[in-house]
Amino acid sequence: MSRTLRVLGRTARFAGRTLRGEWYGIVVDPLRELRRRGPAALLLALVACLGVIFFHALAQHPAGATAVRALGGVHGDLPLWLALLRTPVSLYVPALDLPVWAGITQLFLAFALAELALGRRRTLLVAYGSTLAGTLSVRVMLAMGPDRWGLGLPPEVGQVLDTGPSAAVVGLFTYLSVVRRAPIVFTLTGGSMVLESIARPNLAGREHLIAVAAAVVMGLLHERARLRRRVLSLSFGPPTG
Repeated sequence: MSRTLRVLGRTARFAGRTLRGEWYGIVVDPLRELRRRGPAALLLALVACLGVIFFHALAQHPAGATAVRALGGVHGDLPLWLALLRTPVSLYVPALDLPVWAGITQLFLAFALAELALGRRRTLLVAYGSTLAGTLSVRVMLAMGPDRWGLGLPPEVGQVLDTGPSAAVVGLFTYLSVVRRAPIVFTLTGGSMVLESIARPNLAGREHLIAVAAAVVMGLLHERARLRRRVLSLSFGPPTG
């Protein structure tokens, strides 16, 4: 009994330290940065939310919906050059079959926390990279053909629109959890995407999983580069003279 209590105590202390570390790394540090830099530090988050609201309102009218699809509608059977041209705009085009207001909070939090913690350039890189990874992977799965190794897709899926800003949101939360060493946030983000792909085995679920994988790779590459720079600085030391 006492051994069980000791194990439970150690587990509780580890969970407490992990939660505290994640709270400071994901929330407290960005809030300090916001206090230091002011509201201008949330430019990307505000632009992302306003863009989604604008395109959602525009799509409520037939002519507007056609314009939104022409500007930011990406699907698998588009010519590659056109898909690449539309992908940046697709970050602001919400899925028309989902309630847009439910995703605005997630969108704002993802871009705001990432912008404060990572800076604007890296935030844009991760958001665009996660979205682009999903877009390009769909083309590969379509080229494989139906049911090939459980990954191939039938040709009619080529007409389904991509995930819009949700892949960027998933990618940003995943990347933050990797570079800030936040296993609980990572488990919640990645685990929810796995559950989504099981409960609703559709194209969006696959793209979200690919966005998670792409963000993990980007996060690990960044950490590897950071560690290499640190090793070099320790090896050679600061310049003298």
